[in-house]
Amino acid sequence: MDEDYDCIVLGTGLTECILSGMLSVSGKKVLHMDRNKYYGGESASLTPLEELFTKFGVPAPDETYGRGRDWNVDLIPKFLMANGQLVKLLVHTGVTRYLEFKSIEGSYVMGRSGKISKVPADEKEALTSDLMGLFEKRRFKNFLVFVQDFSEEDPKTWKDCDPKATTMAEVYKKYGLDDNTSDFVGHALALYRNDDYLKQPCGEAMKRIKLYSDSLARYGKSPYLYPLYGLGELPQGFARLSAIYGGTYMLDKPIEEIVYEGGKVVGVKSAGETAKCKQVYCDPTYVSDKVKKTGQVVRCICLMDHPIPNTKDALSTQIIIPQKQCGRNSDIYVTMVSYTHQVAGKNWFVANVSTNVETANPEAEIQPGLNLLGPIKQKFLQVSDVFAPVDSGCDSQLFVSKSYDATSHFETTCLDVLDIFKRGTGEDFDFSKVKHTLEDQE
Repeated sequence: MDEDYDCIVLGTGLTECILSGMLSVSGKKVLHMDRNKYYGGESASLTPLEELFTKFGVPAPDETYGRGRDWNVDLIPKFLMANGQLVKLLVHTGVTRYLEFKSIEGSYVMGRSGKISKVPADEKEALTSDLMGLFEKRRFKNFLVFVQDFSEEDPKTWKDCDPKATTMAEVYKKYGLDDNTSDFVGHALALYRNDDYLKQPCGEAMKRIKLYSDSLARYGKSPYLYPLYGLGELPQGFARLSAIYGGTYMLDKPIEEIVYEGGKVVGVKSAGETAKCKQVYCDPTYVSDKVKKTGQVVRCICLMDHPIPNTKDALSTQIIIPQKQCGRNSDIYVTMVSYTHQVAGKNWFVANVSTNVETANPEAEIQPGLNLLGPIKQKFLQVSDVFAPVDSGCDSQLFVSKSYDATSHFETTCLDVLDIFKRGTGEDFDFSKVKHTLEDQE
């Protein structure tokens, strides 16, 4: 440990592993350490199944669950957008070599009637969707055509909707969309977590809706992908990448302190030795004095022996319950994967319901999501504090990631990664190097 490093990364959550890979690829000399013996940190995938039951203090699973080693259960499940930032990053950095993805079969949203419907994302689906009446379907179809043709660079496509000046509420009004339709567009297509975006210029929302439909166009059933054997494969893929570019990994290393001189990071002390560095990147659990609590997330892992009802027996699915449909300030997210992803015993399904905590009774808050699942064999409830760094880290050269939020996709995590990378290196990560698509690598 007497070497000098450009960067030391603490923690092997997905955010830290991606950063370690990006920094190594960018030519930095990286040392990556974690106090745990396993990859993934708070977002680990637990295997065998017994480990999950032990973690939550539940008596061991019986033989109906099949072999324990057939299970890989994510503590914080999230899906990848087929055309999103994380897939671009995986492809650009070559991590796709180590991973195999499967497309998620269905993407659903709860409408005001309380029943779930497939999220309509193209003109054909718009006309057959049961979320809207006949005239609304036509208006929505016109809106989708407008979004598909829209380009921020070409004012001829704007149709009087200036991406930097016209608000999204004004765009909905221009196309005559009612509250219910604009609700599922904002929350199930653009994936906003609240309605603040309505008052903001429409450019960003248009990009998000396009990302959804471009991702959907790629594989057809939904815009989401998920790795076989669970999300635990992602941090390990980026760890391998970092190692190829000279990164050094040390698991099971207790971190005694981060060493400063004159308010700047100069090293990390572990087991009495100090590794010198110019920068430290870490998750909030390593620096409780440099983060503030911004809220809580409740997550419930549910093991079931059947698919979610009313999803055409899909073997994987995502459901979003927009805040308005259940009188809340934040959406409820439901994800489900199954034995077809090598994360559960034969004919078993793993669902997860998550949302931001708003009351003193978190379990009651996710009830609308749990109600959609049908009979649950075993559930595991956890409430986690959510932290964010108190400053940018540029003065001290200590760069802290945010805790994982309640969303069921990785777009927010990717924005955090890219933001930290820019704060730490002073430049944007160069996506123009992305020459391949997933198809090229198959």
